Amino acid sequence: MQIAGSSVLLTGATGGIGHAIARALHARGARLTLNGRRANVLEPLAAELGARALAADLGDRVALERLLDDAGDVDILLANAALPASGRLESFSIEEIDRALEVNLRAPIVLTRALLPAMLARGLGHLLFVSSLAGKAPTPGASIYNASKAGLRGFAAGLRADLHGSGVGVSAVSPGFISDAGLFADAGVQLPRGVGTRTPEDVARAVVGAIEHDRGEVDVAPLSLRVGAMLAGIAPELAARVSRRLGSDELAREIAFGQREKR
Repeated sequence: MQIAGSSVLLTGATGGIGHAIARALHARGARLTLNGRRANVLEPLAAELGARALAADLGDRVALERLLDDAGDVDILLANAALPASGRLESFSIEEIDRALEVNLRAPIVLTRALLPAMLARGLGHLLFVSSLAGKAPTPGASIYNASKAGLRGFAAGLRADLHGSGVGVSAVSPGFISDAGLFADAGVQLPRGVGTRTPEDVARAVVGAIEHDRGEVDVAPLSLRVGAMLAGIAPELAARVSRRLGSDELAREIAFGQREKR
C-alpha cells in the first residue's frame, strides 16, 4: 500500500519506537494522527511532524471509544502501544492483568473492528500490529506479556487469512531487544554477552516495508535471536534449556524489577 497521502492512526507514539515510526511515516508522506497517554510528549512530536495529537489511555474503554470518534477516517492502523507486563504471574494483581490485556490485546482488536468496515468498503487499507519475539519464544518472568503478544500475533495471522483478496493488508512486526528505546531499554538492564539488539529506526524501517509490500510477518532482531525463536517453535524444551544456560532467569528478574512501576 502507498503510504504517501494515507491517513495513519499510530498508537503508542510517545515512546522511542513510536517516535521513530512516526518520523519514518512522515518522511513517506503520511497524514498522521498520533496517540499516546502523555500529552506533554505527544504534542511536541505532533507539532514537529504536522500531525494531530489525540491523547488517550487505551486501558480506559471510554477513552478508547472517544479516540475512535475523534480519529475520523483511517487508511492505516498502526497498533504499537503496549505495557511491559513483566514479572511472574503471582506478582500481578487482577487489575494489573486486566490492564495489560486491555492495552496489549483488546485495544488493537477493538480499534481494528471499528476501522475495518470502511477499509473493506474502499477495498484499500492496512492493519499493522507491533508484536514481539516474546510472542513466538516465551521467556521466564513474562507470562502475561508473552500471552498478550502471542495473542496479537495470532490475531494478525487469522485476520490476514480472513482479508485475503480484500485489498486490506495485515502485518505483524515482532521486535526482539531494542536499544535506546522500548520496554527492554526502559528497564535499564545489561544483556548477556552475544545477545544483540536492533534500533528503533530498524523497527520503523520494518514497519514501512511491511505496509508498502504487504508482508505478513517481519522479525526485527539479530540472526541469533531469530533462530532462537524458530527453535522455540520447533523444540520448545530444548530452546528453554539453552535460554536458561544463557542467563534468561536472571535477566527476567532484572527486567521485571526495572519495569515494575510501568504496569
